[in-house]
Amino acid sequence: MPAPIFIGDEVSASAYRLGGARVRVTSGEKVAADLAWARGEAELVLITSEFAAQLPSDELLRAQSQLRPLLVVVPDIRGRAPLPDLSKWIRTQLGLEA
Repeated sequence: MPAPIFIGDEVSASAYRLGGARVRVTSGEKVAADLAWARGEAELVLITSEFAAQLPSDELLRAQSQLRPLLVVVPDIRGRAPLPDLSKWIRTQLGLEA
């Protein structure tokens, strides 16, 4: 299996690189293209919440709903963007919350 791909800032990328991931340091205008590239290259794609928040919400949701590759939003080291509230999203999808 190919190594996972991390998309995010340079500081976080250095840690993920040490962990064996391929990394793509990105910027706001390139994040959609970098995500599309990573989804074609790996079974697991990790993206920081900062850059996930810069994607159109429908594009992020579509990418997260696919089984392959698995897309995981990881915490932003600088705390600029919170992680998505997945439990609220699931409750909304199940009709348990508006």
